[in-house]
Amino acid sequence: MKALKILTIFAVAVMASGCSEKPGAGAGAGKGGGGMPVPVTVAVVETKDVPLEVRTFGNVEPVASIGIKAQVGGELIGVSFEEGQEVKRGDLLFSIQPRLFDTQLAAARANLERDRALAAAAELNLKRQELLDARGSGVKEELEKARAQAGSTAATVKADEALVLIAETQVGYTTIESPIEGRTGSIRLRPGNLIKAGDDEPLTTVVQLDPIQVAFALPEQHLEAIRKGMEGGGEGLAVTARDARDGRVLGEGRLVFIANTVDRATGTIGLKGEFENKERTLWPGAFVEVALRLGTDKGAVVVPSAAVTASQQGPRLYVVKADGTAEVRPVRVVRSAGSESLIGEGVKAGETVVVVGQSRIVPGGKVVAETAGKGGAR
Repeated sequence: MKALKILTIFAVAVMASGCSEKPGAGAGAGKGGGGMPVPVTVAVVETKDVPLEVRTFGNVEPVASIGIKAQVGGELIGVSFEEGQEVKRGDLLFSIQPRLFDTQLAAARANLERDRALAAAAELNLKRQELLDARGSGVKEELEKARAQAGSTAATVKADEALVLIAETQVGYTTIESPIEGRTGSIRLRPGNLIKAGDDEPLTTVVQLDPIQVAFALPEQHLEAIRKGMEGGGEGLAVTARDARDGRVLGEGRLVFIANTVDRATGTIGLKGEFENKERTLWPGAFVEVALRLGTDKGAVVVPSAAVTASQQGPRLYVVKADGTAEVRPVRVVRSAGSESLIGEGVKAGETVVVVGQSRIVPGGKVVAETAGKGGAR
């Protein structure tokens, strides 16, 4: 009996010792209202104007790409540019041996001068015959003959003038100039080669780089908004081109073209944006990311997208209250814009939301907050 009493007293002592532990020392410490505060990263809810953009991918293409071809045949005697050189409109590119065409021009001009002299003599003869006819001493047959001769020589002069113009044009074709400002491609033929007029393969190609265009397509559901944005005679819709790899902005431009039909196979509408390209950041054929701005949400309530988490009841976020506790709030997300989300209801500007650390929070629990992107304690 004495041994049983000693065991009973020991058991009561152990139970009393267990009941005397401090609150919060168990498994729930650090998550409840009385536990250690949870470290989190936070951000302040803002209101700002957020562009409404539709993003896709497209290809850079020149406004003009012209294959340079010879319009007369002959020996190529000069190339006045380097491959890949930027040229201006009217700059000399190629020279063709002009001697044959100069000779043809000289012959055409000589024929013109001869026939002009004949036409002048025929005109004088016509005037004499008309004067004799007026005095009544002329012969009708001679008058008619003079009129026919004058008309024939005048027509010959016009034909000669046309031949001179053709010969002058051919002489002009012996020098080939750039029709646009742009960048040249590779040179197919070098001096000494014979050129054939109208050859299918161009001697080189000149591509216009400034301005330049980006071609892309969007689903037809956006067509009405695009058409409205292009109406009214304004500057049109803004288009941004970015590097497809790192998102770096390559150019800011305007929408200049909407295709006249929807592609039935893909359900998309073709579009083109035009950009200034003085820095040559956009290159023909390049694959780029395109953002078309359809409008702007004025005064939108914005939070970092990382602050919004999913639950069975829908999207939610944690709001840090003034007493340092976290409150869970259901929210309505209007749309996302890059790394931000536009909130229709649930929070207001100036409130603080948790961006990192939501999984460690218990609603109503204490948090220790650092501002997102700043690294400093609040």
